[in-house]
Amino acid sequence: MPLHSDKASIPEKTGIPFGLISSPDVPTVRQSVQVSLDPEQERKLWRKIDLHLMPIISLMYLFSFMDRGNAKLEGLMTQLHLTGSRYNVALSVFFISYGLFEFPANIMLQFVRPSRQCGWFLFITLLITNERMSMGFVKSYPQLVAIRFLLGVAEAGFFPGVAFFLTMWYPKYKLMYRIALFTGAAGAAGAFSGLFAYGIAFMNNVGHLEGWSWIFIIEGLVTIVISFVAVLVLADYPGTAKFLSVEERQFVEQQRSIGIVDDEEGTVTERVLSAFLDWQVWLTGLMLMSFMAPAYGITFFLPFGYSVPISQLLTVPIFVLATISMISAAHFSDTMKLRSPFIIVAEFVGMVGYIIQITNASTGVKYFGTYLAVVGMYTGVPCVVGWLANNLHGRYKRAVGMALQAGMGNFGGIIASYIFRIQDEPRFILGFALEIGFMCMGLIAAVAATYVYHRANVSKIVRAKREGMNETEYAADLYTI
Repeated sequence: MPLHSDKASIPEKTGIPFGLISSPDVPTVRQSVQVSLDPEQERKLWRKIDLHLMPIISLMYLFSFMDRGNAKLEGLMTQLHLTGSRYNVALSVFFISYGLFEFPANIMLQFVRPSRQCGWFLFITLLITNERMSMGFVKSYPQLVAIRFLLGVAEAGFFPGVAFFLTMWYPKYKLMYRIALFTGAAGAAGAFSGLFAYGIAFMNNVGHLEGWSWIFIIEGLVTIVISFVAVLVLADYPGTAKFLSVEERQFVEQQRSIGIVDDEEGTVTERVLSAFLDWQVWLTGLMLMSFMAPAYGITFFLPFGYSVPISQLLTVPIFVLATISMISAAHFSDTMKLRSPFIIVAEFVGMVGYIIQITNASTGVKYFGTYLAVVGMYTGVPCVVGWLANNLHGRYKRAVGMALQAGMGNFGGIIASYIFRIQDEPRFILGFALEIGFMCMGLIAAVAATYVYHRANVSKIVRAKREGMNETEYAADLYTI
């Protein structure tokens, strides 16, 4: 049943649809939709919103993600004398500050008025730009570590903040596709940065700087331009969006609120604490870590055994395919109203890719395995983020829970920074084995969450029927499995 209907989707009377789960902290929603649009009008409305939000958000994230893999290939290791574990430390300090500051950044977002939300994202992006451009001028290992730490602080508020921002615009079964469009910028960054770094390599010694320095400087300059464009075109929340009519604003608010209640009881401290105590946050956090640790691991160590220019170019089709896979999976997940099957399949695909890496196969076969690893990992990330976003209700709880989940996921970057040791080159058996273990952990967590949600739905629907509750009323309490 389309979302513009004046009734929420009603579950089948026989059995429990695997597209629905329950959330025990959500009261029944009885709001009737007063504004209705026909399917074509609704399609045009969501397309209008997409065009106003997604391109600029994706561009901002693309350039915030571009510097995370290629500098190593362009001379950073040699010029800064990153011997022993120095490169691993430089990688990990970013994820330490990133993970620690995601939670306070999303809390702060709750105290920023909707009319100032875009300015908040501009402020974050300019901090990112400042730190990234500073990296282009570092001359020593201590300077690199310090700037990497500050870059993590700057970037901490961006990903969970934008993911939460999208939950304030889109209903639950349109959300994951948009998260994938936004997250897909990371895959596009992997593809584009390979070409970009290949070209920038020819700027060695320009201005007495090596090519890796120019990677950071030019990316920073482009990000500044994008940030100021974002202030002009990015809307705040639906209620203040000037590009929407009054009726369109009301329709968006109604559709987003179907089955979701953002009014929370208790103090802010109690609302924040409820996120810390919710099992969903920690279990999906483990799932996100099971994707992020292998994703960063394969990104940090992608030379394939070829020369630097060839390695840069070989990364391009891998990340193009990963981006296509990510967006396609999200589209079908929203259409089918399912999350867990896509997560489980992504874990299996990534695991096969890493198993190929750990073998003594030829370089060509391992290159094929890299496709599987990257596709699996990148496809799984928006699925997990969207799953938790669908199941956490209450504005503060959702903001805090998504930040905690993202923080856990990015601690996977710390792990990936240390398990791929220089002494293990070129096969990295220890690193690949541990990454396979992470994916096994994520697989178990996904199956466990699916079972718990399914049992919760069985209990909720039995109780609702026993109490004679209208199907429309109890259907609003059921969410995605």
